[in-house]
Amino acid sequence: MEKNSILKKRWFACIGALICAALWGTAFPVIKLGYEVLAIESVGSKLLFAGERFALAGVFVFLFGLIIYRKPLVIKRNEILPIALLGFVQTTLQYLFAYVGVGLTTATNTSILTGTVSIISVVAAAVFFRGTDRLTPLKAAGCLVGLFGIVFVHIKDFSLVSATLPGDFIVLLSAFSGAGGNIIIKKISQGKNPAAMTAYQLFGGGLLLIIIGVIMGGHISCTNPRGIVILIWLSVVSSVSFLLWTALLKHHPVSRITIFTMLVPVFGTLWSWILLGENIFNIGNLVSLLLIAAGIVLVNIRRNR
Repeated sequence: MEKNSILKKRWFACIGALICAALWGTAFPVIKLGYEVLAIESVGSKLLFAGERFALAGVFVFLFGLIIYRKPLVIKRNEILPIALLGFVQTTLQYLFAYVGVGLTTATNTSILTGTVSIISVVAAAVFFRGTDRLTPLKAAGCLVGLFGIVFVHIKDFSLVSATLPGDFIVLLSAFSGAGGNIIIKKISQGKNPAAMTAYQLFGGGLLLIIIGVIMGGHISCTNPRGIVILIWLSVVSSVSFLLWTALLKHHPVSRITIFTMLVPVFGTLWSWILLGENIFNIGNLVSLLLIAAGIVLVNIRRNR
């Protein structure tokens, strides 16, 4: 079964990564709705909200594993530390930096800097996996073209003034954490169950975010039915996307999968139009999408030898 798994197919890797980007894109407008519905304003409350989202996502993956494998998801003793590190880096640190940084810089800068996750991942993969994931001229060109696509749509609003530099740096740390999580997944996933890895890292990383949010004075009222629905939806999105993402990284080069994260801001814009009614139809967004698509193709194209 594992030998002929559809997860190993190149075409499925592209479709799966595209699905992950589309699901993560829903998070932008839905989180915004959640903040409004639950009256979340402070950083502590935002971290508490994020922690509840990821911890609940971990629970959903546990339930998924129980249904599929008909037994609880368990990990071996020697897997505890690597998976705990993954949860700390990819879930706790990435979103701690993201939620703190976004309050200190502009949404435009956040979108652009978050897009560097794919570039950092591609470069890091060339360092850690030299034999299977080399940094070719086509991959380098694809990363630059895709990043320019993200910058292009925001270029009129982009600023690097001193007032936003601290926030920009913190958001960049979030991007490094996300890239680090991708490398860790690839490093430790061989021989492990992706569902178990995802469940424990999401639950553990989310639980730590909850603790940090409470320490920072975060508070959320869970009596609003709309707020509960939003939290459940975000948790479902996280559980499905992270589970699929982990499985794809297990079977494919990091660069092939992570380049699709450049589409997350694009899908975020699309979902903002669908859910929030924001006007997104302009030439800038179209050019941005074409450039990002070109970047993805360049990274994934096969060179004939």
